[in-house]
Amino acid sequence: MRKERLVYGVGINDAGYPIDKKILVDGKWKKVWECPFYRRWQHMLERCYSPKYHEKFPTYKDCTVCEDWKYFSKFKKWMESQDWEGKHLDKDFLVEDNKVYSPDTCVFILPELNTFITKGNGGTHKYPIGVHYMKHPKGDGNEYPNPYRSSISDTFVGKCLKLGCFRTPEQAHKAYLIAKLAYCEGWIERTKEDKVLTGLIRIKDKIKYHIDNNLELTSF
Repeated sequence: MRKERLVYGVGINDAGYPIDKKILVDGKWKKVWECPFYRRWQHMLERCYSPKYHEKFPTYKDCTVCEDWKYFSKFKKWMESQDWEGKHLDKDFLVEDNKVYSPDTCVFILPELNTFITKGNGGTHKYPIGVHYMKHPKGDGNEYPNPYRSSISDTFVGKCLKLGCFRTPEQAHKAYLIAKLAYCEGWIERTKEDKVLTGLIRIKDKIKYHIDNNLELTSF
């Protein structure tokens, strides 16, 4: 097959049917339908093999797709066997820091669960996850006695919860981890799919290990 016909230089579209439908509106073609299986497959390839995508999301530069999934038909067959509707395809939920998209490493998870495992610090990485420094409005000479605020995103209700203020960033981070562990246990109670449970238990054990050993957790 000629290279120019490959999707992102590696993917082979062997669907055997039109993957989208377009209509002419005011002299311009408008897409009104796209195969949901193809859309997920194309986005997966884009994350791994698009230089333009890597400029915006450099963490995907080293990611690859297994040989089988470079064929659309094989990815589609796997996806059809999964509970995928309304969910995100995740590559490192089951295996931490995984870089390969494959049937053994990928799983579909709810958007809320995807948010739960996304680390965030309000745009700064100066302090541990879940920790923010509260600078006194009068300046550094009038610092708060407990300037490190701990907070967590409540993925069940969709809002940020404040966990308290602490003297050190380590204390604030531990409060965050304790709350994160409780939320993880809540997800485990709500989850019935074995594959997703496997990932949740992995994350739970990691959080608990960091709490018990007073360690900073940097990723899930």
